[in-house]
Amino acid sequence: MVASHDGSAPDHDSPTGTEAMRAHAAALGLDVEVVTRPAARSLAEAAELLGIEPGDIVKSLVVRRSDGEYLFALVPGGRKIDWAKLRGAVGINRLSLPDADQAKAATGYERGTITPLGSTTAWPVYADERIRGRRVALGGGAHGLSTFVDGDALLAALDATVSDITAEE
Repeated sequence: MVASHDGSAPDHDSPTGTEAMRAHAAALGLDVEVVTRPAARSLAEAAELLGIEPGDIVKSLVVRRSDGEYLFALVPGGRKIDWAKLRGAVGINRLSLPDADQAKAATGYERGTITPLGSTTAWPVYADERIRGRRVALGGGAHGLSTFVDGDALLAALDATVSDITAEE
């Protein structure tokens, strides 16, 4: 069962990540559109396939805190985590990216499919301020899927801490 960010748990017995993502989005009152897409070799190609700007693709990165807990960092396409800024926002000195197995254990999702929606644990969400005011695409819980959602609604539903946490790639 997936714990949602408002403390409740979506009512589902989800055999797939996509179903968990959809159930959690519905529990949060989010209007999402899940689209199938072919594999892309680059951010630019992915954006072209989806008919959006590269900055409208949001990477959901799982970050490990020094205390062994995790958080999600939502990073727009064409940008990367600025570790000093993220550490400042979180208020902790040591953060790192877990390996693929640790990321899956923390979220229930494989890399490339990760989304805070439907994660097996409702980790805190830190989002770059550039997500505001945009319709964004993020992981769909399975390979070959993207989830479109209003960025402002997503940030509010996830009770995200929003600030400048990125730098240009």
